[in-house]
Amino acid sequence: MAATNNAAAAAAATETLPLKDRVAIVTGSSRGIGRDIALHFASLGAKVVVNYTSPGSSMQAGKVAAEINSSNPGSAISVRADISDPDQVKSLFDASEEAFKLPIYILVNSAGVLNPKYPTIANTSVDDFDKTFSVNVRGAFLCCREATNRLKRGGGGRIIMLTSSSVGSLRPKLSAYTASKAAVEVMVKILAKELRGTRITANCVAPGPIATEMFYAGKTEEMINRSIDQCPQERLGETEDVTPLVGFLATDAAEWVNGQVIRVNGGYV
Repeated sequence: MAATNNAAAAAAATETLPLKDRVAIVTGSSRGIGRDIALHFASLGAKVVVNYTSPGSSMQAGKVAAEINSSNPGSAISVRADISDPDQVKSLFDASEEAFKLPIYILVNSAGVLNPKYPTIANTSVDDFDKTFSVNVRGAFLCCREATNRLKRGGGGRIIMLTSSSVGSLRPKLSAYTASKAAVEVMVKILAKELRGTRITANCVAPGPIATEMFYAGKTEEMINRSIDQCPQERLGETEDVTPLVGFLATDAAEWVNGQVIRVNGGYV
């Protein structure tokens, strides 16, 4: 009878905390969508690694980790790492394994850059183009590569890349950013096939306009209103419109969702 009760309790815990004791790295999670994904994962029972890049984001990342640890002590750490640097990506994964003494199960790559000047192709500098691809594509590649090798050791896991609905809408003045996200979507679709037999899934979540600092940077009120007008829901998205889907993709229930690009945009096209 005791064994039956223990089994029932374990099943109930898994149902209410589907990510219990699973380690999740969330890049770019000191703010914006990444921050809310980190907090959502923690609410599902995950051990969370809050990643940030610049020294100026250290305090923000520390606050995210502290918020998680206030409810469940020892469930979060913050780690600085530039995802465009292979050595720093390796250090990020090393720090995660060292902190929690558990295999990494989930990678969410939320880190990314967008030129706030919104230049046309003719006005995009080579330096800006290279910076966009260095973080958005090279960084995604390095994270995917490291995650693939680490997750294989643990016998399975989830790789989730945040891309953009701009790949579908093809708006002017977003050429470098959109091209970088399109590259990631193709890479992830191929990765899902390469991971055959590993019990690791790879997917992209592609938000539309979301009310974050990155979205607002450089935009006039007219540009913001235009984005709202182009959405059938007649509003900007919020981070909480995205996080439940990312949370679902990280769970066992999403095992049959693989190699997909899921656009979360309220019908924005």
